[in-house]
Amino acid sequence: MCKTEQLLAGGAGEAQAVSRAAEILRGGGLVAFPTETVYGLGANALDGDAVAKIFAAKERPGWDPLIVHVSDREMLDRVAMVPAEMDERVAKLIAAFWPGPLTLLLPRTTAVPDAVTAGRPLVGVRMPAHPLTLELIRLAGVPVAAPSANRFGRTSPTTAAHVLEDLDGRIDAVLDGGATRVGIESTVLDVLRTPMVIYRPGAVTQEMIAEATGVAVEIFRPAVAGGDVAPESLPSPGVGLRHYAPRARLELVSVAGVGDLRHSLHAAIERAHEADEVVGAILPDEWDASYAEETFGCGEWGDDDAFAHRIFAGLRSLDARGVDVIVCPVPVGDGVAVALRDRLEKAARRK
Repeated sequence: MCKTEQLLAGGAGEAQAVSRAAEILRGGGLVAFPTETVYGLGANALDGDAVAKIFAAKERPGWDPLIVHVSDREMLDRVAMVPAEMDERVAKLIAAFWPGPLTLLLPRTTAVPDAVTAGRPLVGVRMPAHPLTLELIRLAGVPVAAPSANRFGRTSPTTAAHVLEDLDGRIDAVLDGGATRVGIESTVLDVLRTPMVIYRPGAVTQEMIAEATGVAVEIFRPAVAGGDVAPESLPSPGVGLRHYAPRARLELVSVAGVGDLRHSLHAAIERAHEADEVVGAILPDEWDASYAEETFGCGEWGDDDAFAHRIFAGLRSLDARGVDVIVCPVPVGDGVAVALRDRLEKAARRK
C-alpha cells in the first residue's frame, strides 16, 4: 500500500476531505477517523474483504471482535436486532447516551460478516458523538466497523499523528479532526442480561447507566487462572488482559492517601534510578516533577475526566522520549476512575 493519504478537516476543505474518506470506505478501503473517544480504523462493516484489511493493518488476531459505528437508527437495524422484551431498555439507553461513548451488544443480523463479531452471536454497535464522523458514516451510506486505529495491543491513538506513528503506509487515509475529547474507548454494555454487564468501562459509567434505565449493572471481572485466559472465550471487544501498552515498562502506584501516593510514587522512581533506568512519570500538574527525567502532566489530581483525556497521549509522549519505565499514579473511586484503572492495569501487564 502507498503512503497513507492525510485528509485535513476544518476550514474550506473539510467537506471535500470527508467526501474523499467516504469514497474510500465505499470502495472497500481503510480510513482512520476521529471519534469523541479515540481514533478508529474503519471499513465497510458489511464487506468481509474490507473488514479483513483491518485485521491485517493492525496485526489484530481474528478472535478479537470489532465495534460497528452507525449514524442513525435505520443503520442500527441493518446490523443488529433489538428483542421485543428489550425494546424499552434499549430505547432508554439510546435516548440517554447516543450519540456518545456507549457500545451496545445486541444480536447481529445476517448481513454482518463473521469476521466482525469473531463468529459470536452478538455485535457491538455505537453511534459516535463526533460530528465529522457522523457525517462520514452518513455519506459513506454503510455501517463502519472500527477498532482503535493503532497496532494491536499498543497505546490507543487520540490524534491523527498517533495513528500515523503506527499505521502510516498500512491504511488508505486518515481523516484529521484534531485531538479527541474523551480520550478512552467507549463503554461496552451487554443489554440482554439482567443485571446488565459492562465488559469494558468507559466515560458512560455504571452509575449513569443504572440511573437512566432503572436496571442493575455489573462490571465484568475476567477470571485469571495463573495469568492465562483463552482469548477465544472473551465475550466482547475490549476485555483482553493486555492492551493499550506503551513500549516502556509501565509501573503503577496505588495507595489510598494522596500524601502516601506521592511518597510511593517517588519511591518507585528511585527504584528505577537505582536500576539505571531512564524514568518517565505521569504526574498531576501540581505535583513535584523534579524526581523523573521526563514527565507528562495529567491535570489536577481528582479530575478523572482530564486524566482520561490525557492518559494515552502521555504514554505515547514518554515512549517517544525513550524512557525505560513509566511510573503512573492510579486514580481511586468510582465513575471514570474505574475505566482508567481498567486501561492502566491492562497496559501494565507484561504478558
